[in-house]
Amino acid sequence: MKNWVKATLASSTLLLTANVFAQDEEEIDYGWNGKGELGFVDTSGNTDTTALNLALEVLKNTENWRFRAGATALLTKRDGDKDNERYTAELQGDRKINDKSYLFGVYRYDADKFGAYDPQQSITFGYGRELMKSDTHLLTGEIGVGYKKSRERVSRETSSEAIARLLLADTWQIVESTAWNNRLLIEYGSDNTFTLFNTDVVVAMTDRFALKVGWEYRNNSDIPPGTLKKTDTTTSANLVYNF
Repeated sequence: MKNWVKATLASSTLLLTANVFAQDEEEIDYGWNGKGELGFVDTSGNTDTTALNLALEVLKNTENWRFRAGATALLTKRDGDKDNERYTAELQGDRKINDKSYLFGVYRYDADKFGAYDPQQSITFGYGRELMKSDTHLLTGEIGVGYKKSRERVSRETSSEAIARLLLADTWQIVESTAWNNRLLIEYGSDNTFTLFNTDVVVAMTDRFALKVGWEYRNNSDIPPGTLKKTDTTTSANLVYNF
């Protein structure tokens, strides 16, 4: 009788354990997902200003790989004349080593029609890792090396150099409906160092729609002589659609 009870308990434990693991596997999403963003500003008075801000990001997750593609566009007109025009694109593939670490390759394209360089293109390879992870907080870091090619907007002269890449990305789920995101990218080169910092707060309205308020800082350490500025900042408010 005792042996039968022990066998029954052991079998029940195995079934429960198998069921838990099956549920965990079902929770892993290996499909496609992403988000689109739209922001628009139209003011009139002493100056007439129109601004359009677009963004799209698509993600694909598999057991051993993770892929991400993103693109942005910023268009600004002041009194009928273009005041700002910028397009960016980024493609990244990650080969997972384990639950925390991965190897990556990333291509970045940045065309700033009113900046010092149009465009800047870089390709880098390196190592990434989840530095801190909890139910409400995720901090990820990446370090790598690569190659960057830049073209001066005014003179159209082209230059290239080896670069080192550093990325820190932080997400904090403040409450169930509100998240605070920060992302710092540095591409260090002997001729020019490019720094890009984004911070934003996203408030979910439904499962699909959210409001996002963000601030962006962009800096090139060395630019051609002239009246151009090394630093650009952008404040935006967007409607986000998750799919």
